[in-house]
Amino acid sequence: MERRDVVIVGSGPAGAATALGLVARAPALAARSVMLEKARHPRDKTCAGGVIPKAVRLLESLDVSLAVPEARVDHAGVTLPGGRELAVDGDDLCRVIRRRELDALLAWTARDRGVELREEEHVTHVARDGDGVRVDTSRRTYWTPVVVGADGSGSIVRRALVGPSGVTARAVMCDVPVARTSWTGHAGRRYDFDFAPCATGLRGYRWAFPCVIDGAAHANVGVYALPPADGTRLRTELAAMLERVGAAAAAWKAFPIHAHAGRARLAASHALLVGDAAGVDPLMGEGISFALEYGLLAAEAIWRAHETRDWSFHSYVAAVERGPLGRKLRRLDLGSRLFYGPRGRWWFRLAAASRRAQRIGLAWYNGVDDRVPSL
Repeated sequence: MERRDVVIVGSGPAGAATALGLVARAPALAARSVMLEKARHPRDKTCAGGVIPKAVRLLESLDVSLAVPEARVDHAGVTLPGGRELAVDGDDLCRVIRRRELDALLAWTARDRGVELREEEHVTHVARDGDGVRVDTSRRTYWTPVVVGADGSGSIVRRALVGPSGVTARAVMCDVPVARTSWTGHAGRRYDFDFAPCATGLRGYRWAFPCVIDGAAHANVGVYALPPADGTRLRTELAAMLERVGAAAAAWKAFPIHAHAGRARLAASHALLVGDAAGVDPLMGEGISFALEYGLLAAEAIWRAHETRDWSFHSYVAAVERGPLGRKLRRLDLGSRLFYGPRGRWWFRLAAASRRAQRIGLAWYNGVDDRVPSL
């Protein structure tokens, strides 16, 4: 059995941010840690890939530049449940990347800075073992006083050690070369959000994002929905959005998103959750900025736990819940219940009534302005 001071299950943005945070806070501790990845980077990850300005700043705080191909977004098109369309202008609203490239960048940076990355090592079982946790993988067994669940919406760490919380949203998406569409969003640096399906009961939206795949301009088209949402409905909405951008039917991929709802369970003795495993934005499904923020808070909590020998991680839960991350998630949870609830049309009309409110709300969501929009 191999002993490690920290075992991080997963090497996506949340796991890599935890590792990079440890490197910055406690290099010696980071050197005794290991990050486990079931695949090998660069590996595919189904995700729309939106990186908001807050995520860019968090990466900069880790001394990591967003050195991957990106499509910049400066404008937004929004369709409301009643069919009204809004145009929102801004500046650097989002960068759309491919997760295989971003995740590889972050994981390799953490590896190069001193955290061992073990790839093609699938975690099969996690259980408490004395004053720590036993982690069984497809290759070996570890014992550690701290295990970090950075293993996504179906987190084995959450299921085995922390317990259920949040809700599982669903999404479907596909990528279409812009040349095969009539969509002007890529050339116009615009992403489109279509909330019209809310009028018929969908608790979510359709989207079209500009993106770059192998150097070619593409449209990333998809649908996001909180439960209840069956696969047939999601695929029907995806087909409608493809038609809207002038694209033919295309191969699609489905993926779950573990969203924050109510009071989340974030940690237990010797275990803590980050990123999608902990719960991300329920209103829009955005997860990259939250993954980075969770990871930095987790790194601080892990360092303190090793200093104090207090493995409860109550301080981590408090740091999340009482800090900007928890406050934002609670407001987004409220927003999802209002905008996707029985009086959703009224809330959409209210949001559409003021350009100033739209600018403030977008700046708050993107992390550019800390002023809280009224709900």
